[in-house]
Amino acid sequence: MIVRYLDPVERLEYEIIQRSEEGSDVSEFKEDLTVIKQLRESGAHEEAEHKSMHILQELRKTPSSPKLLTDEPDDLEQILALRPKNRIELNSDSALSDAEYRNKILGGWLGRAAGCLLGKPVEKYHRSVIREMLESNGNWPLSNYFTQKGMPNSILQKYPWKRRRGVESLRENIRYMPEDDDLNYTMLNLYVLENYSAQFTSLDIGTEWLKKIPVYETFTAERITYYNLLSGYEPPETASYLNPFREWIGAQIRADLWGYVVPGNPQQAAEYAWRDARLSHVRNGIYGEMFCAAMIAGAFVESNPRNVVTTGLGEIPESSRLANAIRFVLDLPMENMDWETVVDQLYKEFGEYHWVHTINNAALVAAAVLYSDGDLEQTICNTVMGGWDTDSCGATAGSVIGVIQGAAALPGKWIDPLNNLIQSSMGGFDNTKFSELADRTLGVTKNMTATQIQDNVKTADDF
Repeated sequence: MIVRYLDPVERLEYEIIQRSEEGSDVSEFKEDLTVIKQLRESGAHEEAEHKSMHILQELRKTPSSPKLLTDEPDDLEQILALRPKNRIELNSDSALSDAEYRNKILGGWLGRAAGCLLGKPVEKYHRSVIREMLESNGNWPLSNYFTQKGMPNSILQKYPWKRRRGVESLRENIRYMPEDDDLNYTMLNLYVLENYSAQFTSLDIGTEWLKKIPVYETFTAERITYYNLLSGYEPPETASYLNPFREWIGAQIRADLWGYVVPGNPQQAAEYAWRDARLSHVRNGIYGEMFCAAMIAGAFVESNPRNVVTTGLGEIPESSRLANAIRFVLDLPMENMDWETVVDQLYKEFGEYHWVHTINNAALVAAAVLYSDGDLEQTICNTVMGGWDTDSCGATAGSVIGVIQGAAALPGKWIDPLNNLIQSSMGGFDNTKFSELADRTLGVTKNMTATQIQDNVKTADDF
């Protein structure tokens, strides 16, 4: 039985790509992979897997380039030291009342759900396919949840909706927020804070993954980490051991809760995100979660989208590939560009990355937040029309704008179909109300002592 993402042949294929992106010469391994794929096609499955695993183990012994280790560290203290010196200063006087804070927390939860639900039916499809689908029934540019009404059968057969609850996510079928890993992890992290408070460790999170998340609700780096945890590995080895997806988007989708609980404190949000991300990711995979958590924390006290994005940028190494990507987005003259031209530039610059890599998707989120000027509909629609990981990016972008606007200001067109309800396979979270999640998030924050939420630089050994 071939288990997706754990399959040695698949892992070798993506490890070769990962090593190439890190700057290694992988030409000889590409030749090995060709031979291994031929073995599998001939029916020699065990031999193909054995050879793949042998090469993966050999690749583990290959050191990373010194420049990569210097520019893109995993250690928290080194990350902090490489942040830009001119980080944006947030308005520390913008104290929120409990009612205002809860409104923004609920806005984040609902904005995240709406953006995720919008992108869910077409996850993985290229932006050109999404446009073809929408044009076929007169819904381009995107301005509402997807519908198949009026869509020709030829299109539906050519581009079926996502198998995992894609049909449930169509406009005519929405009754709640269907289960999605993009929301499962947000709820899981809430549970972690409820049970471990601010002193949670990376291993605490991993333990709760095993207890609460079904393995087939994990993907890419998370599934490998799940397997590594069961095999006795602990962080950070859970992230690095035979994990070619270690810089993909999986950590970035787990960022939001850390921003929700420390409003106006992007450094602390990023530190919480680092503890979470290092369980399954390295380098830019870690930075993606730190960047998004910091943006969301900043969005509680800063309404200017450019300042929000710059706040996130301030919490990751300025020498990293992700920081370079965000600066590229910030430098685009968007005031003189239509959205499709903006996305053209992103694909030209970052199109070589896998559709669920951190760097291209984080750049798309940043661009959508900047371009849409605080409007939820424009933000999530632009994000999803951009393609790549449509539900994950829609969720993160929606969360940022949801926090900025607050639940009371979000359009009913996007929020009412959710019926204040979310489904999940995680115990204790199925059929939970978003209002309850907001209350629990607020409760967690109030239970965290002042010393627990102060900026506190820690090392990997602590977590």
